[in-house]
Amino acid sequence: MRPEELTPREAWKRYVDRRRPEYTEHSTQTYHYRLKQFVEWCEENGIETVSDLTGWAFENYETARSGDELAPITLHNEMKTLRQFVRYLERIEAVDDRLSEKIHVPKVNADEKTNDTKLTTDAARILLNHYRQHERGSRRHALLEVLWNVGCRLGAIRALDARDYYPDDQYLQFRHRPDTGTPLKKKHKGERPVALSDEAADALDHYLNGGNRWDSYDEHGRKPLFASRQGRPSQNTVRVWTYMATLPCIAVDCPHDRDPDTCQFTERNHASKCPSSRSPHQIRTGSITWQLDAGLPPEVVSVRVNASVETINQHYDKATPRERMERRRRSYIDQLHLES
Repeated sequence: MRPEELTPREAWKRYVDRRRPEYTEHSTQTYHYRLKQFVEWCEENGIETVSDLTGWAFENYETARSGDELAPITLHNEMKTLRQFVRYLERIEAVDDRLSEKIHVPKVNADEKTNDTKLTTDAARILLNHYRQHERGSRRHALLEVLWNVGCRLGAIRALDARDYYPDDQYLQFRHRPDTGTPLKKKHKGERPVALSDEAADALDHYLNGGNRWDSYDEHGRKPLFASRQGRPSQNTVRVWTYMATLPCIAVDCPHDRDPDTCQFTERNHASKCPSSRSPHQIRTGSITWQLDAGLPPEVVSVRVNASVETINQHYDKATPRERMERRRRSYIDQLHLES
């Protein structure tokens, strides 16, 4: 078969397979589903081979997706991924050169690129003070302390083993272990040690030594740091844990005038519906903002949270040049204490 005879579906599967070794399974699935919409549209509109693709086809596809009332950032990402796909087709000589230039990627405003919803510093302080006084070393206490202190991603927190915590030196070692089911988003580039504050280390010490961790192993014989009864939790389970851990009524009166004894949001399957509960990503967003406000330069926060300095500067750092100069005078880890 000549490359130009590939159907959109065949080309799509070939492209995703080519990208699989370069990205985590989660990222690969993202490309898979973004292009799935385009492939199905092609099949519904009589585009039988990739050689049938034209600028007019791309225009009609974008119009159709716009009619689905997608969020601007969603449409932007879908069209951007489509352009990358067509560039691959150009490389293998399945379509004409420069065909990808005919794909319009709609621009989005800066405020549409990011979700500003986050766990605020005040909310984190209230919750952590409650846990330190009343639930010291519980799983949700230790989990929230680490997520807030480090600012790591959901996949990274799930990937930690008990052996990745070094209590004597108070740090966590993040490791990329794709062969046993816990890849990091940036693979080996995501591997790093991250120092913990005294409060975060204390929470982990009590969690591990106080009988609060389930004594369970995953299917590969590894001992997850944050374990469920069955072993290593799924990403969705960790997400549910954070929603449950950030319910405001744990520490204060409900800000939404609901009775916690009867409120459906306090139930595991409905905690995400509480307007004040937060996901791992929203805790990460709040943590990055707090770390910068605490005086850590973007270069230091970048290493801790495994994000580029460019991303940190673009989305989080609003300091003036004078404020950045003052930051350089301060110590780093000692700044990460969420005082009462």
